[in-house]
Amino acid sequence: MATQEPKFTLIQKDGDFELRDYPPLVVAQVKVTGTQGEASRSGFRKLAGYIFGGNDGGARIAMTTPVTKARSSARAGQKIAMTAPVGMTGAAGEWIVRFTMPAGRTIADLPQPTDPDVTLHALPVTRYVVIRFSGLAGEAKVAVKSQTLLARAAATDLSVIGPVALARYNPPWTPWFLRRNEVMVAVEEEA
Repeated sequence: MATQEPKFTLIQKDGDFELRDYPPLVVAQVKVTGTQGEASRSGFRKLAGYIFGGNDGGARIAMTTPVTKARSSARAGQKIAMTAPVGMTGAAGEWIVRFTMPAGRTIADLPQPTDPDVTLHALPVTRYVVIRFSGLAGEAKVAVKSQTLLARAAATDLSVIGPVALARYNPPWTPWFLRRNEVMVAVEEEA
């Protein structure tokens, strides 16, 4: 059975580089600390608890992909990319890990999380630049892909908003050579 992914409109494609528009989305998110790997594991566990019944109605919510993670922004009001950030140095830090809720769900009709660390958020329409890649998404590889993404965005005169995020689409038992990953960052829409 296929896992639902957020729909988007492809605006431009050049090899592995894409410009996409995403509609408004609802996400469950958690802030966690640690390295990129520690944050992924800790955040995933908390969010999985929410969708597998850790909520005020004990309801199960369908799993969607990707699972995203990005560095938490220290600046108030800065937009944060839908997916996850990149641990460029491997140092511990604060991360935001997100699960996108199934299409058609709203904050009003979703059960409230019982874990106070899990919060629900409505994301506005957002334009992203994306690079898709396969294999393992270790910190070094993600750092290289992120630098490539930022360079391509700059070369096409796109203004980046927020941190680069890492999106992972496969369960951990997927063979490494079949894994689908993306680095993505929100950009300002042209006027």
